[in-house]
Amino acid sequence: MTELNILGRHLDSWRSFQSLPLWVQIWVAGILVPVNAAAFLFLDTTAGRWAAVAAVLVLLSNYPIMLACRGMSRLMALPHLAIWGPLQILLLHRLVVADLVQPEFGLILVILVVNSVSLLFDTIDSWRWCAGEREVPGHDRL
Repeated sequence: MTELNILGRHLDSWRSFQSLPLWVQIWVAGILVPVNAAAFLFLDTTAGRWAAVAAVLVLLSNYPIMLACRGMSRLMALPHLAIWGPLQILLLHRLVVADLVQPEFGLILVILVVNSVSLLFDTIDSWRWCAGEREVPGHDRL
């Protein structure tokens, strides 16, 4: 791909994000991403390392999808299910064995709550994508 093509795909993706309802933009940019990125502040903990690895895997899988689709495709929900689903199970286990007074406990609770809500949305979006709803917000095509 040429530099202009890559730049165009990024701009299309940004426009697609901006075309989402405001509450979705706030959810993604103001809650979902920051909560999962917070794991990098807890790399000295087991839960922090697990969540950081999951965040990187989600980024590495969703970024190419976003560029290929030129925006916020429902297809981006599938990696969330595959990566955050198992993370939720690991975090629930860790919650049982973690020391309740450690900062790791708070991180686990916040990630469990936020990613549970996200997984609910992701399940719906994945179902809809598999059912053929392939349009990309902000685009007339697909």
